[in-house]
Amino acid sequence: MSGSLYEHALALHREFPEEPLPRDGYPFPDEDLHRATSRRLRKRGHSQRKIGVDVASALGDHFSAKKSSPARLARTLAGLDVPIHRNDHIAAAALRARRSEVRRTGRWLVRHSDNRRAAVAGLALLAADYEERDIPLIQTIGLLSNHFGPLAADALARRQGGIEALTWLGDRVSGWGRVYVVEALCKSGLAREWLLRHACDGDFLNAYFAAQAATASHLLLAISADNADEEIVDHAGRLLNVLTWSRGMSADLWNYPPAAALVEAYARHVTRLPLTDSRLHHRTQLAEALQKVPLIGLDTSAVTAALLG
Repeated sequence: MSGSLYEHALALHREFPEEPLPRDGYPFPDEDLHRATSRRLRKRGHSQRKIGVDVASALGDHFSAKKSSPARLARTLAGLDVPIHRNDHIAAAALRARRSEVRRTGRWLVRHSDNRRAAVAGLALLAADYEERDIPLIQTIGLLSNHFGPLAADALARRQGGIEALTWLGDRVSGWGRVYVVEALCKSGLAREWLLRHACDGDFLNAYFAAQAATASHLLLAISADNADEEIVDHAGRLLNVLTWSRGMSADLWNYPPAAALVEAYARHVTRLPLTDSRLHHRTQLAEALQKVPLIGLDTSAVTAALLG
C-alpha cells in the first residue's frame, strides 16, 4: 500500500480531466488492507443503530486529547467500520469539537490518509463544516464517487456556493456516484439548467433518479416551450427512455403524473429535428414501450406513428 487516496484521485483526474475516472478509480491503493479489515468487521457484526458510534468515540478522543496527531487517528480509523453516508454519531462528534480543529483534522485525513476509512471520516468532518478553500479537496476525493460520492455530494449541497462545484462533479462521475450527485442537486432546487441537460447519462442506475430529475428540472415546462433547444430535447429522450423501464427503482412513465404531456411535447420536438442514431434509438424505444402499454391521456396511435416516422 502506498500513496494517499487523494493523490490517487488527483493523478487519475489529471489523466482524465473531463470525464469519469475509469472503473470509478478502482483499484484503490489500500485494497489489501481494506479487504482484510472488512472480513474482520463482518465477523464481528454490529447493529445498524451503533454504526458510527466507535468512529465518533475515536474522533472524540482525538479532539479531547492534548496531544494527538491526525496520523495516529488515521491508523485507528483504518480498523473501524466508517459509514460512507452521513452519520448522526459522527456529525455530533464534529459539532462537539472546535470548528477550526474539525476542519484541520478533516483536511489532513482527506489529503493524506492512505486508507479509505480514514479518508471517509475526514470527508465526514468537512461535510459538517468546511470553508470555500476546501471545495477542490472535496471535489477531488469525490471523483472516487462510488465510495466518497455520498459525503462529497452532501457536503457541497449544504452551501449555495457549492452547487456549481457539485455540477462540476456531476459531469465527471457515473454509476452510483452520479446517483448521489443528481439526488443532491434535485433536493437543492438550485441546478435546474444542469438537470435539464445532463442528469441522465443512460446508465442503468439513472432509474433511481429519472422521475426526480424530471420534476426538479421542471422538464415539462421547458420542453413544452416552442424554443426548447436540442440539448433539452435529447436529454428528455434519454430520461423518457429510462422511465420506460424504471419500475421497482423509482416512478416509471406510467406512474409519473405529467407523463402524457411530456411525451407529447417530446414527440413534437424530436420529430422536427434531424435524425441521429441516438434520437432514432430513443424514439423507437419509447414508441415500442407505449405500444405495449398505452399511456392514459395520450393519443398513443398518433404519437407512436410520429415517433416511428
